[in-house]
Amino acid sequence: METRYITEGLLEYLLEYAGDRDPQSVTVSLDSTPAGELGVDDVDPETPVFTHVYLPQAGSSVNAVFGMDLGTPVGQTDGRFVSHPTGELSVSETDDLHAVVFVAVPPWDRESLAAFDRSGRRLPVEVLAVEPPEGVL
Repeated sequence: METRYITEGLLEYLLEYAGDRDPQSVTVSLDSTPAGELGVDDVDPETPVFTHVYLPQAGSSVNAVFGMDLGTPVGQTDGRFVSHPTGELSVSETDDLHAVVFVAVPPWDRESLAAFDRSGRRLPVEVLAVEPPEGVL
C-alpha cells in the first residue's frame, strides 16, 4: 500500500483542533503540495504531501446539519480529516469520504491518528518535518 504523507505542523494542528472541539466531531478538507515543492529528497517529487486545511465556514446551518464544508467545492481537495470523539479509529458510514481520510480519536496524539482509503483500508502514514512554501493557501 502506498504511504500517505502529512506535514508535522498540519498533523499537530488537526489533533489540537479536534481536541479543542471534543466532544463534537470535526470534518475538514485537506489539500496537498507535491513533495518536490517542499524539498523532500527521499520521496518522489510528484507525491502529494498533505500540507493545509480548509476550515468549514462558521455559522453555516447546512454545514452544522450535514457536516460538509460547502465553501470548498467537491473534488478540489485531496483528502479529509474527521474526528471520532467517542468512536473507533476507523472510517464510519457517516464520514464524508475522500480518496484519503485521516481519522483521529482521543487522546488526540500521533498514535490516535490513522489514514484510510475509501473502502476503509488502513494506509501507512509518514509525518514529514517540512513547511509548505509561502503563499500556498
